[in-house]
Amino acid sequence: MDLQKFSPWNWFKREEPSGSGELLPARGGDDPLARMHREMDRLFEDFFGAFDKPSNWHSELVLKPSIDIAESKKAYRISVEVPGVDEGDIDLTLDGDALIISGEKQQDSEDDEDGYHRVERSYGSFRRVLTLPTDADADGISAKFRNGVLRIEIPRTKEASGSRKRIEIGKD
Repeated sequence: MDLQKFSPWNWFKREEPSGSGELLPARGGDDPLARMHREMDRLFEDFFGAFDKPSNWHSELVLKPSIDIAESKKAYRISVEVPGVDEGDIDLTLDGDALIISGEKQQDSEDDEDGYHRVERSYGSFRRVLTLPTDADADGISAKFRNGVLRIEIPRTKEASGSRKRIEIGKD
């Protein structure tokens, strides 16, 4: 019996742990005390950390776009939400078995003298590293970008590739 079929592939095993500047809402497992502890840590970091941050601290944070991963018998399909990011500001690279999605969400600069009362949108660079399963066909990877969503399709095969290549992103 092949137990690997029952265990999902760990796509994020090569991704670096996020620092205290992570801009995602708190998500957690099933333990309500652990979730409460993480949320309390985040609230204290947000409150007390704001005193030692420069006024332009939004531009220095690292974003972490949300990712959906689906699989069929023929391919893996990955959707990455990157609203407000231009297609040219996204870089998709394959390094061995690591698929690296990186880029930057830039703040629109306007020359008017209006003052902001509140800024809730986040700006900065982002980077996600996905470890491909051994049955991923690195040569057949394709990507399309539309309406702030990057869609990546990775065909499945029995062979594995070990080279680095850049993947072009086309319009959907």
